[in-house]
Amino acid sequence: MPLSKEEIKDALKQWNLAWDNHDLEGVMKLFHDEIIFENWTGGKAEGKEALRKAWTPWFANHGGFRFTEEETFIDDREQKALYRWQLEWPSSEKGYEGKCEKRRGVDVLHFQDGKIIRKLTYSKTIVEIDGKRAPLHPVRNDAPAAPQSRPRRD
Repeated sequence: MPLSKEEIKDALKQWNLAWDNHDLEGVMKLFHDEIIFENWTGGKAEGKEALRKAWTPWFANHGGFRFTEEETFIDDREQKALYRWQLEWPSSEKGYEGKCEKRRGVDVLHFQDGKIIRKLTYSKTIVEIDGKRAPLHPVRNDAPAAPQSRPRRD
C-alpha cells in the first residue's frame, strides 16, 4: 500500500532524528531489504545488509557528522521524495584534514512497500571548509558506498 504524503513526511522526520543521533539501526529501519544506494563518489550498495556493512565504520567513527534538512519535496502519487541537505563533518580533503567541512547535496528517494528502495545521492563539487570555498579532489571510481571513515569528534 502506498504511503500518503503525511506518512512519508513523518517517516523522513524519524529518519532524520536517527541520523542526528548517529543511530545506524534507526536509519536502516526505513530502508527496504532490496535497497539500492548510490553515493556521490559513485560507490554503490545493493541490499540492506550490504549497505549496513558499508556504513557501519562510518557510523562508528562518525566524527560528529550532522545533516541539516534544507528542503524536501514529496510526490506521494509516485512514491518519491527529493531531500536537499547540508552535511557538516570533519573534512578529509587534502590540506583541510579535520577542519569543519560543509557540503550540500540532494537525495532522490524512491519508496516501495512503505520503505526506501532506492537512494541516489548527489553532492556539489565545491564545499565550504573553514568559511572558504574549496573544490573537491577527484575520487576513485571504485570508491566504497560509504564515505571514508572520519575521526571521532566527541
